[in-house]
Amino acid sequence: MKIYNYTVVFEPLPDGGYNVVVPAIPEIVTFGETLKEAKAMAKDALRCYIESAIKTNEPIPQDREPSVERIAVRV
Repeated sequence: MKIYNYTVVFEPLPDGGYNVVVPAIPEIVTFGETLKEAKAMAKDALRCYIESAIKTNEPIPQDREPSVERIAVRV
């Protein structure tokens, strides 16, 4: 058994809950009502994706850390 580590982005939503994306694997997009649930959903989605890739002999993407910056815009 191998451990895979990925950067995961948890975006809080205005009406509650969190959108979850994995920059290295854009196909993975999920949601959780709480941060705890969002983390569990991310873990499950990553596990399913990697298990499927292994079964079909597809390459497993390497992690990519997103560049996150604040940009000021004068209007």
